[in-house]
Amino acid sequence: MTDLFKLDKTAFSIARLSDPADEKDYWLKRTPAERLEAVEFLRQLNYDYDPVTARLQRVFEVVEQA
Repeated sequence: MTDLFKLDKTAFSIARLSDPADEKDYWLKRTPAERLEAVEFLRQLNYDYDPVTARLQRVFEVVEQA
């Protein structure tokens, strides 16, 4: 999944904050699967989550039998 979103360090542009953004047009042209994949990628970056190593938390409880 990370191969799809590599940063191109050679691309650089300067724009004013008052200029209209083109991000909405970009994402409307993407398929729903591509959009979900991008959201999942950003979620993993934000929460430092790795689905390969992440597992369910195990909770142990000691129960005494009567």
